[in-house]
Formats: sequence, structure tokens, C-alpha cells
Amino acid sequence: MTAYAIAHLRPDTMNDDILRYIEEIQATMDPFEGAFLVHGATPEVLEGPFPGTVVVIGFPDIERARAWYASPAYQELLPLRTRHIPGEAVLIDGVPPGYDATKRAAALRAAAGL
Repeated sequence: MTAYAIAHLRPDTMNDDILRYIEEIQATMDPFEGAFLVHGATPEVLEGPFPGTVVVIGFPDIERARAWYASPAYQELLPLRTRHIPGEAVLIDGVPPGYDATKRAAALRAAAGL
């Protein structure tokens, strides 16, 4: 099942550290089959405050997403971003093929006795 690394970042200014991070991140993802799906896009905000940009990286599964984030190559690179750009990052599983929200709602109803 596809997994995702998602970051909500609030960059302030560009500098050499951030540019180096951007230049080198792909090489840290390649061994884990990571691919950018969204990179630094400014979202069209429909509800609530959401300053900054979004990054979404897809991985074949959560194990490879975790292994990428924990890898020595990425951990060495990571401070170049975190020292300069505040934000949050998460890893999350996607839904399996054929996922149906209606079936999920029925299961939640049944579990809650509603």
C-alpha cells in the first residue's frame, strides 16, 4: 500500500543550506523508491489558516518511507532544512486499492452502535 511523507512548511527566506537540501534530497529518496508528488506548492486554502507550502512524497509502502526518513543520508541532510524552515512532517499510509468511504462509514456506524 502506498505511503506518504507529508510536510507543511513555512519558508521565510532562501539560503545556501535550503538550496543544498533541495539539490540533494532526491538522492536520499531514490534507494527507497520515493517520488515527489507535490513539491513546495502553495495550496489553495479553502478552510482555516494554512500558511506556507506543502510537500508530498510517495513511497511504495510505509516501511520504505520510514527507512528513508531514518536513513543516515537523509538524517545528515535534514538539519539543512529544519534549521531554517519551521513546519511539520508526517508519514502516513494511503488507502488500499478499491477503498470505499461508504463501507468505512458503515463499519464505523456498526462499531459505534449507530
